[in-house]
Amino acid sequence: MKYMLMMHAPRGSGDYQVSQWAPEDLQAHMGFMQSLNRELTGSGELVGAEGEARVVRAGEKGVPAVTDGPFPESKEFLAGYWIVDVERPERAYEIAAKASAAPGPGGAPLIIPIEVRQVMGPPPPEA
Repeated sequence: MKYMLMMHAPRGSGDYQVSQWAPEDLQAHMGFMQSLNRELTGSGELVGAEGEARVVRAGEKGVPAVTDGPFPESKEFLAGYWIVDVERPERAYEIAAKASAAPGPGGAPLIIPIEVRQVMGPPPPEA
């Protein structure tokens, strides 16, 4: 079963203001995320992961109008996501909990909310 694990970060306040972190704290956080990705790749559970988001709207004559995120009008923004392929939902929850505890300033766990959604596959072929 495939699941999408979406990391949402609060805007404006709180510990997830990485631009204000000490360089060693940011390095530890990114190292944790890279280690998690290596672990999931090694176990064969990682399908894909990204750490940036853009908003795209149809612009003039259908040309894509792309805006960088996060956005000041948002209460939260998507800080990144993983798509994992696991045997049972509980494993997706375990991975989400581990990602939630990524280190922040001073190494303290951030406890970032991770939304877990099942990714539906295509319908089975007709017999």
